[in-house]
Formats: sequence, C-alpha cells, structure tokens
Amino acid sequence: MEGLMSFQANSVRDVVSRQQSSVLVPTFSQKISSTRVCVQPIGMVRISKLSKSFVASVQPLEASAVTPFDNTLPSKEVLDVWQNADAVCFDVDSTVCIDEGIDEFAEFCGAGKAVAEWTARAMNGSVPFEEALAARLSLINPSLSQLQDFLKRPPRLSPGIDLLVKKLKDKNKDVYLVSGGFRQMINPVASILGIPLENIFANQILFGSNGEFAGFDKNEPTSRKGGKATAVQQLRKAHGYKSLVMIGDGATDLEARMPGGADLFVCYGGVQLRNSVAAKADWLVYNLKDLINSLV
Repeated sequence: MEGLMSFQANSVRDVVSRQQSSVLVPTFSQKISSTRVCVQPIGMVRISKLSKSFVASVQPLEASAVTPFDNTLPSKEVLDVWQNADAVCFDVDSTVCIDEGIDEFAEFCGAGKAVAEWTARAMNGSVPFEEALAARLSLINPSLSQLQDFLKRPPRLSPGIDLLVKKLKDKNKDVYLVSGGFRQMINPVASILGIPLENIFANQILFGSNGEFAGFDKNEPTSRKGGKATAVQQLRKAHGYKSLVMIGDGATDLEARMPGGADLFVCYGGVQLRNSVAAKADWLVYNLKDLINSLV
C-alpha cells in the first residue's frame, strides 16, 4: 500500500537494530511452500500440480530480536475473542503476502520509487487512502498487457499463512481477504489458500477497449478512507457474526476495529512494522505461528 512522513514504515530487521527493549518475541524457522500460479485470463488461476516449489524469502523476527511494544503478549480477553471469533479478515499486502502488490507492480512498470513513497504515507495514515490510490495508479499508468505480464509471476506468501488459514477453516471460521489492493492480483492468492473469490473485498483496475488504463472502480468500499471498516461492517451485518477479527499491518486495517466492525485488531509486524499502528493494536505478532498455536 518521503521527507514529510511523521512515521516511516520500517522493515522489521531495520527496526530490530534500533530498539533497546528486552522483550523477546517468538522464533520461526519453517519455510512454507506455495503453489505457482498462471493467470488465464486476468484474475483467474490455474494451479500447476508440479509446482509447490516457491519459498517466501522473508522470515519473521528471530528470538534474539527486541521490541519496544507492550502488546506482544495477548491478554486473556484478547485470546478469548481470537479463539471464539466467527470470522477472520486478513489484509493482503505485507500480511498474507510479503510484498506490497502495488509497489511491486509499479517497479515492474518502471515507477517503483515514487509509488512506494505514496504507499508508505497511505499505510501510516498520513494521507487519505483514496488520494494515495489515485496518485499511485496515475504514476504507474498501466496497460492491460502490462498487468497480464506482471500476473505471470507467482504470489509470494508470508510464512505460515497457508497453515493459519487451514486451521481457521478447520475450526469452521469464515476467512476473508479485505484489501486496498487489486482483485486482479488477489484472486490468485485466494485460489492458492482455498478462499472463495466471493470472500474478497478489494479494488478493481479498469481498462478501456484498447487495453489502456481507465482508472479504478470507485464504488468498491476499499477504494476510500474507512473502506475496510465499511466492508467489515457489511460482512458482520450480512452474516450475523457475533465476533470478528481483523489482521493486518496498516492504518486502514486498524480502522476496521470500530463499533459494528472488528472486535479485535491483530497487527502483523513480520514484514513491515508501522510503529503508529503497532502501538494501537490489541495484539502485535511478528510470527503467524503465534496465531496458529493459540487456536485451541
């Protein structure tokens, strides 16, 4: 999802070298394989039976790392909500996947640096999300053929996300992907994880008849500030969920924790640690294995 930023999105390992606290966080060494995906057509996937060879290149914090936050150990109340939630909503970029999809697409199209600066500002909440979304897409100005070529690359999943989603589903909890990213990039991720495409809330890039960039669908709730909160409220109302959890790394994910929305916000800092967001989370985890092991 710059000199003017008041809080910068730091890589986890950058943060580790700067902090002086003595609180330890869990280890995680397992490497998770995901499935190679070919997109045909846009947003639809065919999963190769011969793949399962891709390994995420980013690992969560090691045991020797330290953190300045006091919310890395969940309270009894937080654990109770997590264990008894009817539904769990995941952000995608820097949570389900180790990349920010729009930043990777921008790099692919030759506009990486400028777009990454806008993403950092949006995820820290220093600019309205809709403003950042429009600005980034204008900088990229992608064609349909560029998007098709980009989608030939397999998604890079966060270590442990497939096991976490499986365990949630085994416990009859509904799983959703609620993202400010784009459906065209998220559909393959959902297919790998076995999440129904109708369980995706995301944006849609629009193209003209000749494949030229034509903007984005502004009717999607996740295209504007507070959109994830709106999507979560809609889910809760439509399905009558008694409790719902939001997991993500950015300010837009934190917004989903509100009356009628998410009861609990879990900040995942295993890829990007955004200090202003992490400090306000009900539970900060650097390792998805913590969430898996706490599901009894």
